[in-house]
Amino acid sequence: MIDFHCHLDLYRDAMNLLPMVASRNKFTLAVTTSPRAWAIARDKFAKYSNIKVALGLHPEIVQQKKNELDLLLRSIPTVNYIGEVGLDGSTQYRETFPLQEDIFSQILQECEANGGRIISIHSRCATQHVLRKIAKHVQNSIPVLHWFTGSEKEVLQAIDLGCWFSIGPAMLSSFSGRRTAGLVPLDRVLPETDGPFATKNSLPLMPWDVIEVYQFLGEKHRLNQDTIEEIIQNNLNRMERSILEKQTKF
Repeated sequence: MIDFHCHLDLYRDAMNLLPMVASRNKFTLAVTTSPRAWAIARDKFAKYSNIKVALGLHPEIVQQKKNELDLLLRSIPTVNYIGEVGLDGSTQYRETFPLQEDIFSQILQECEANGGRIISIHSRCATQHVLRKIAKHVQNSIPVLHWFTGSEKEVLQAIDLGCWFSIGPAMLSSFSGRRTAGLVPLDRVLPETDGPFATKNSLPLMPWDVIEVYQFLGEKHRLNQDTIEEIIQNNLNRMERSILEKQTKF
């Protein structure tokens, strides 16, 4: 199994959970909410080669963590994965939206200045703003839209911009989420859980709960589970190979 977006450092018993995650999942991307949290998780998770820690600054907390932006920008050359970053246009975060936009733009530009990165992107209530930023700043990076809730038109727009998508069980719990997931090209999709924030039956989704995404994709595309697992693994391999090739040419 592959979980391409979870907050592994924020589970209640994260350190004891790590060996099980490393054993049950072939690959887990642990996104972080701030650069300092990234530095701590990077060091604590270092012994697990199939758990990668992404460098992040979550849009919900940019006001509290804006003093860590320099650390983030300085650290981009040392990583291949960025996340969670992006924009949140929800009512409670509108006051910080100009700051969010400035920080997101700087992150995208710094990624490009270093040959491109794989970027897990938050876009709640800000789809068009995020897509405009991608169109303006991204050439070499690979934007992965996490839990994307845009319209069918916006899904197609994102596809044209070269975006990838990560979808999870929580997204598939709604009709609109399943509709969006059904529009995503199979060769540009990766599973996610967004645990421990995303839940099922009031319990945090665990990284191996991505099995529900594999099942959905199998049913949607009329493919058996072995084939779906192979496609997902090939997607991840192709993404990593592509970004390394771009960086080499840079």
